Amino acid sequence: MKKQDIPQDESNLQSANMTEMLYVTDENNNYTTAQSIGWEAKKAALDESMELINERIGEARQNVANNLVSPIVYFMELNKMDMQVLAAYVNMWQWTVKRHAKPKTFKKLSDSTLKKYADAFDISVDELKNFNGK
Repeated sequence: MKKQDIPQDESNLQSANMTEMLYVTDENNNYTTAQSIGWEAKKAALDESMELINERIGEARQNVANNLVSPIVYFMELNKMDMQVLAAYVNMWQWTVKRHAKPKTFKKLSDSTLKKYADAFDISVDELKNFNGK
């Protein structure tokens, strides 16, 4: 892409006062970098991704409210994590984290274990323990 052809369409980057660095060619066909505030195709893809993420967060909240999963699942979705990433943050096996995602098991967890999760989610242990999805 030529430097003068860089799209500058409105996007989420602009509302966050950010830009994206792109590699482009200048007038001498040498590679250089330039800033873009976004472009329509990328905005559409990001908007759709965020919509899907928000649906997953809402579903996780409802599942916590219905006592189908523990609050760990909601905060994992809210922080855009999966089991593998969360397991790495709390330094536990994935199967252990998956077990802790069950409400019955979650209620039996020690405060030290809950603290690991709370730290990973950047919340207090009380917030984690008392979140009911409502």
